[in-house]
Amino acid sequence: MGLLKVGKPLHWNDSLEHCHYIRRHGVLQFMATYRRLRHLANDRLFYGDEIEYALLKIDSANKRVQLSLRGPEVMEGLRKQEQDMNAFRGCAWHQEYGSWMLEGTPSLPYGGYTMSLVSVEQNMRLRRGRLLSVLREDEIAPTLVTFPLMGVGDFVDPSAPPGGEASQSEFVPDTCINPHPRFATLTGNIRRRRGSKVDIRVPLFKDVNTKEFEKEAAPDIHMDCMAFGMGCCCLQVTFQASDIEESRLLYDQLAVLAPIMMALTAATPVVKGRLAATDVRWNIISQSVDDRTPAERGEGESKPEPRMAGAGTRRQSKSRYDSISCYIHPGSKAYNDIACEIDEETEKMLYQEGVDEALSKHISHLFTRDPLVVFDGHVELDDDQSTDHFESIQSTNWQTVRWKPPPIPTNACSPHIGWVLSSHWLADRVPVNGGADDDFENAAFTAFIVIVTRAILVFNLTLLCPLSLVDENMKRAHGVDAVRRSKFWFRKHILPDDTDEVMQQLCPQQGPKVESKSSFEEMTMDEIMNGKSCYFPGLVPLCYAYLEHIGCDENSFKRLDQYLKLIKDRATGELMTPATWMRSFVHAHKDYKMDSVVSETIAYDLVYACSDIGLGKRPCPELLGEVLIEPVLKEGQYETPLFGEKLGPEDRRGLLQKIMSRAAQCDGTFSAPSSAHMRRQSSGAVSGLDAVSRQGSIEIREHGGYVG
Repeated sequence: MGLLKVGKPLHWNDSLEHCHYIRRHGVLQFMATYRRLRHLANDRLFYGDEIEYALLKIDSANKRVQLSLRGPEVMEGLRKQEQDMNAFRGCAWHQEYGSWMLEGTPSLPYGGYTMSLVSVEQNMRLRRGRLLSVLREDEIAPTLVTFPLMGVGDFVDPSAPPGGEASQSEFVPDTCINPHPRFATLTGNIRRRRGSKVDIRVPLFKDVNTKEFEKEAAPDIHMDCMAFGMGCCCLQVTFQASDIEESRLLYDQLAVLAPIMMALTAATPVVKGRLAATDVRWNIISQSVDDRTPAERGEGESKPEPRMAGAGTRRQSKSRYDSISCYIHPGSKAYNDIACEIDEETEKMLYQEGVDEALSKHISHLFTRDPLVVFDGHVELDDDQSTDHFESIQSTNWQTVRWKPPPIPTNACSPHIGWVLSSHWLADRVPVNGGADDDFENAAFTAFIVIVTRAILVFNLTLLCPLSLVDENMKRAHGVDAVRRSKFWFRKHILPDDTDEVMQQLCPQQGPKVESKSSFEEMTMDEIMNGKSCYFPGLVPLCYAYLEHIGCDENSFKRLDQYLKLIKDRATGELMTPATWMRSFVHAHKDYKMDSVVSETIAYDLVYACSDIGLGKRPCPELLGEVLIEPVLKEGQYETPLFGEKLGPEDRRGLLQKIMSRAAQCDGTFSAPSSAHMRRQSSGAVSGLDAVSRQGSIEIREHGGYVG
């Protein structure tokens, strides 16, 4: 998560004197990268996924579940095992904000072939299995978006009182924050810059016995620290584009899909022990890292501080964590119809460098923010050899899509990385999180996004909508069961102009394709994904068309077809979202009192059910249809090396003695135990086999038979 450095991070008051320097030199670092690599072209498609896991401690006797604050310890153990294995295809493990969290990625990116889309699920299962193998007997690690009891009572192990210097929370102890000094400093500096604790409000779900509605018309669930937001887990997908042009084009297209995918993967109906009147996590995180002063939020006056960006008084229409405020491809300019604050000094510098208007606006918008974490002694850097100041701003602007310039290689052996973009919205996740919690769904949405990007490029599609409509879709995506209850603004004609004549013949009722307000209409999720009338083909059919176009191999297509069917059925409402499944689970629980309260026993059963679904122990046709998840086991998750070292005499004699004493007469001396013998051995029935003649065993083998 973000830029991690070794060193002492500065308190906000001490970092203020460096803010302008870091902002200015962050822009210079970007310009140096842009100057050096803007002509980089013909990079291959590589992509990867990131999944965040939550460690939970289970008390089965008392039906109690808590956060297990062993994330860093578990991460180091997993890293050591990966290092010892030195396998070509493995896993990589990274720190996350919460001390109960860790992030898993493939050790190497996936390549641009259809088989790689299937290998995504295999690697996700490998990660889950390896994590399972290092957990204690009383721990589980589901890919839940939020822990249902976050901020409720004594919810952490080891136990700790709420609050601390970093968060000053009434509900959450600072021990929940990852011990790396960056994270506590980030938490504290957001609060200090803002001038108060963060104020997170989520509407409470109204059930028949929800008492709060007796006193208030619209009660909410109140949270007060960063951990409530940055403690949410998700799935992210990152792509390497062919060149800077392609990266900017796909950035804009994927930004339109953000609210659509967020609704499809909704998985956050329970917050702080209560049922919420929303299904996704986005607004929770947005509020949890909102460092804007009252003046920047438009909620009052603030004393100008000249060392801060915009003196801390320039109006900022969005939090640092929000939907994008401008498209970045030159051809998308006409759809920028919302407020997008810029830093004039930054924009002037970029114009002088020759950066085009669209990209200058994007970078200038990012640099209306201050750096939140400054490391002592790490301020004056070589702008041609470092991008740390650029990343200190870029990595703390958490938008639905992030555009990433190539990093500077750390040494001669560093892998080549081109122009990259990543999606942060599969995050309610493309995890399946909460309710589903399985890697089949994680892999399905990862594959879908990859295929959609290829279809956009190959078929020259455009999904562009005015950003005001994208933001409206973001609001609608938060609603309860938005997939079935809401409509979303979408472009009616996404095929290129050179198909107009053919489309007029095939679909006369589509009318003239003129760019205007009528070019966009409200569609159901079913229509967006599966098509509407004859003029809108639907994203899932376009994925099938792309796979047919490239001649997808039969083995890959078999699994990809299941992925696309999951998305098709989710869009029609035939299959539930994880959020809907979780609501149903809570409502059906024997302890639920129809009061919007998710009690400790309900939370215990819920997280256990989610864990069992992810491990393949519990079928869930409401979420996955006919797909059955193959069980994930903790055994056998690491490859066994084929050692070639010669045994010493004593070890050799011991091994031979072990083999000879283990084999029964029916197996023959020195034979490996047959499956039948192993079954007999496990049942304690081996002793009775002495009556079987070894000669008979030999005769069977000579005639081609198999003993057992």
